Amino acid sequence: MWVIACHEWRRLFSSPLAWACLGIVQLILGIVFWLLLAEFATLGYTNTQVGVAEFVGGGLFGFSSIVFLIVVPLLAMRSFAEERHSGSLELLLASPASLSQIVVGKFLGLLGFLWLMLGLTALMPLSLQIGTNLDLGLLASAILGVALMLAAFASAGIFVSVLCPQPVVAALAGFGLLLVLWLLQVAGAAPGPVAALAEYLSLLSHFDALRRGVFDLADVAYYLLFCAAFLGFAIQRLTWERQA
Repeated sequence: MWVIACHEWRRLFSSPLAWACLGIVQLILGIVFWLLLAEFATLGYTNTQVGVAEFVGGGLFGFSSIVFLIVVPLLAMRSFAEERHSGSLELLLASPASLSQIVVGKFLGLLGFLWLMLGLTALMPLSLQIGTNLDLGLLASAILGVALMLAAFASAGIFVSVLCPQPVVAALAGFGLLLVLWLLQVAGAAPGPVAALAEYLSLLSHFDALRRGVFDLADVAYYLLFCAAFLGFAIQRLTWERQA
């Protein structure tokens, strides 16, 4: 599993797409960080109830989740759809590694790259500790929320990549699936018996609580179960393919 994870990590770093995503994401989030900081410098002090960690850090991580919603399917499409398209998936499935090791290994390789992007993003608000007293607990909760959301994005993207024969199709389908799961919170705001279920299943509702510094083990458990479910779906789909 670790061999596959390291191989996936190296594949990502040898891909121009991954480097382009890394650079573009940092550029966009750097601009957003500067704009939030400038706005807080001019308007934030008028509201003593909102600190710099909540305004700048929480705002940055909230915007980063939207950026990652677009970027992760582009990176996850390589995991299986590209290998299927190139014809190397049959060799991978015939290897001594189990299907669980293959899927989890690719998931960990992708997640390691995504967490690297998150680490670079987290350095921006943490750098403000030099000149002010940050609410480190709030920032830690927000970073944890983004890390868990990235894990959920990666697991869903890998599952879609297993299903699709073409990388481009996998990217579009992965983005569509994540967008639906993201927008379930909108359905949760509508009246009706299904509203509570839709809001609970939404990726956004659990992330918002962590981003605001409200740590709840139920939110962490949701993301862990989400990842386990979609990785399990991917393993089951490959099992059917191997048996066929």
